[in-house]
Amino acid sequence: MAFGLLGTLVRAGIIAPLRPDKYVRMAAAIRREGLSFTMGFALAAQRCPNRAALIDELGSLTFRELDQRADALASALQSLPGGTPTVVAIMCRNHRGFVEALIAANRIGADVLLLNTSFAGPALADVVEREGADAVIYDEEFTESVDRALADRPETTRVVAWTDHPDSHATTVEKLITSHRGERPARTEHTGRLILLTSGTTGNPKGAKHSGGGATELKAILDRVPWHTEETTVVVAPMFHAWGFSQLVFAASLGCTIATRRKFDPEATLDLVDRYQATGLCVVPVMFDRIMDLPDDVRRRYSGRSLKFATASGSRMRPDVVTRFMDEFGDIIYNNYNATEAGMIATATPEDLRAAPDTAGKPAVGTEIRILDGDHRPVPTGEVGQIFVRNSNRFDGYTSGAGKDFHDGFMASGDVGRLDEAGRLYVVGRDDEMIVSGGENVYPIEVEKTLALHPGVAEATVMGVDDEQYGQRLAAFVVLTQGDSATVDDLKQHVRENLANYKVPREIIVLDELPRGSTGKISRRDLLSHIDTQA
Repeated sequence: MAFGLLGTLVRAGIIAPLRPDKYVRMAAAIRREGLSFTMGFALAAQRCPNRAALIDELGSLTFRELDQRADALASALQSLPGGTPTVVAIMCRNHRGFVEALIAANRIGADVLLLNTSFAGPALADVVEREGADAVIYDEEFTESVDRALADRPETTRVVAWTDHPDSHATTVEKLITSHRGERPARTEHTGRLILLTSGTTGNPKGAKHSGGGATELKAILDRVPWHTEETTVVVAPMFHAWGFSQLVFAASLGCTIATRRKFDPEATLDLVDRYQATGLCVVPVMFDRIMDLPDDVRRRYSGRSLKFATASGSRMRPDVVTRFMDEFGDIIYNNYNATEAGMIATATPEDLRAAPDTAGKPAVGTEIRILDGDHRPVPTGEVGQIFVRNSNRFDGYTSGAGKDFHDGFMASGDVGRLDEAGRLYVVGRDDEMIVSGGENVYPIEVEKTLALHPGVAEATVMGVDDEQYGQRLAAFVVLTQGDSATVDDLKQHVRENLANYKVPREIIVLDELPRGSTGKISRRDLLSHIDTQA
């Protein structure tokens, strides 16, 4: 294992000849920062201080500048009138303020709570209260939600990160950095935790605590995806989410320049890739859809030839989009199956995706996958069961005190799926998505894939809803391709011709677009409102 890890680190450029004084400064940075999730930023500030660390709409910051700004912000947080915060909540889009707040909060030993930028007031209030946040750093556009959430918490410190009206706010990240420029925070013995939130598509999200995966997970990533030190990576996946966060931190640990934008725009993303000759692109799957939805003449203004990989996670990828993207930009897509609680589970390489575009790939190095039935017995290859995983990523439980289902050292991922003869994993859906309709078991994803094969369907999602007669029934929501006139009866007949009759959705509702959260996941709660409307 040690020899293999050494080879991987050399190949990725992590272990490379450096001046002796750099090794001394990097060792000092580790002692100061500790083995934390922001250690990579501190190391890069010593390894390549003059390299661009972050590029956003405001311009570029070097690793040295980012390090100094984070120190100033950390010092400012320690000097707040209410004292040093113990839990810092961050509700920001992708920009320097998010990154500076992340590093600064960690340097003062505070727990860092990453908040979904799609949160409305009630959900935000619930999470902030439950996690005990005593400081919130947020973008100006979320002021109304933050005001509602903190209505009963006047003592909570508020700091505005991104603002177009700096004079309207007494306390902003930029003002705090300016007033404490050149200062360094006092040392703290407390090591803060990172609190990542589960997706919460059907209810309020849960906070998940981590102890990290260490060298095994590092090797697993580098052995599967062609990352290399001191290159440029475009990260447009939301950084508050486990996936986007991991890509941000990983890129920094390799001394890679991170180019990003506050809001995703498909053409602007391609422009970032070409302008900065990025070798990596980190997205959520729906972003591939939006890129391929661009008019051909617009998309083909950009070559993307510098890319070595385009990596995604967070939701299902459309097989047709995967194939079309690789046909145009090369075999560079890496599909990652991750879980907030388990970290990296499997990765599909371009070779895997050419053979099976809907696969989640093969288990990551150091990860074992078992497919078990309801009695925790292994199911035959090709059959569907619950996905259980075991790896070095240590899930410490939810902040509420709840845990996950474990069996024989393997943790339930919360998903159901199958393995094929080649050892590739296919995720069929959440274990709570399977419905029983009239006594028959149905997995919605099977119906989704069938609907997506209809030439008139651009996107489809299927879910179970309560039904007095059948217990549950299938409801489908589709977006038609532009100009198509397929009817609901046409779509039902298409399903009937390809699947058993009991898998034909009782309702098919045509929408202009599917409601999605910031991470690209479809909002089941919003879809249910359409069911109510139809009723």
